[in-house]
Amino acid sequence: MADIRQLRKCFMAVDVGNTHTVIGLFQDEHFIKAWRIRTDREATSDELAATLDQLCRLAEIELRDICDVVISCVVPPLIHSWEELTLHYMKKKALVVQKDVTVGMPILYKRPYEVGADRLVNSLAAYSRYKDAVIIVDYGTATTFDCVSSKGEYLGGSIAPGLILAAEALFKGTSRLPRVELFTKPETALGQDTASAIKAGIIYGFAGLTDGIIRRLFAEFAIKPRVVATGGLAPIIAPHCNLIEAVLPHLVLEGLLLIYKRFKSSGN
Repeated sequence: MADIRQLRKCFMAVDVGNTHTVIGLFQDEHFIKAWRIRTDREATSDELAATLDQLCRLAEIELRDICDVVISCVVPPLIHSWEELTLHYMKKKALVVQKDVTVGMPILYKRPYEVGADRLVNSLAAYSRYKDAVIIVDYGTATTFDCVSSKGEYLGGSIAPGLILAAEALFKGTSRLPRVELFTKPETALGQDTASAIKAGIIYGFAGLTDGIIRRLFAEFAIKPRVVATGGLAPIIAPHCNLIEAVLPHLVLEGLLLIYKRFKSSGN
């Protein structure tokens, strides 16, 4: 791996999700560094710049060392803030993945404009890796199942609640159940206190949900597709799923890099 202290003119990919924002640095198409920060829907461009500047300094680079930025965002109010950040502090216009930016794959959804940018970016990255039919399970604010055909067509998929949303619903919707952290696996399915019982129910429950939906999706493919997982909680859930082949933590960043390369190769 390159010494990050020697990096200059890096490329940055940003995926703004409902709960977390993932930021990745690349040089010469090689992944260098990634950060995951909490998404603040009311953050101004100045606040985002201050956070980003601190992160970059930890990596011993400067904002001015970033030559280009590509952004996917499912939180519309933050698109303007990120665009302002790049214009004012990095002196460049960001490429924002929206309906006027071609992701490079046919979208067979009945209402293509309804598909979140992150789902399309993940699908593009997974298909580019395997060149075959694939299902991508993303454990984010929602748990999404995105299907890509062997021809590289985005077919659609399924959406279920996310794990943290489910845990919060238990906490807020009941009088006595506690808030439980989900970042470690349960020791057994047979919880012997309330916290471990909730953790087992959610983590093993979502593992069962994952395998159940994937089996139903398999029935709608002519040839069995590959299955990969991504998202912040994928390393916790995937080991308990029988049908997930690989965990790809930086899949969305890989997809944003692909979109950026295609955009640049088209002469923009």
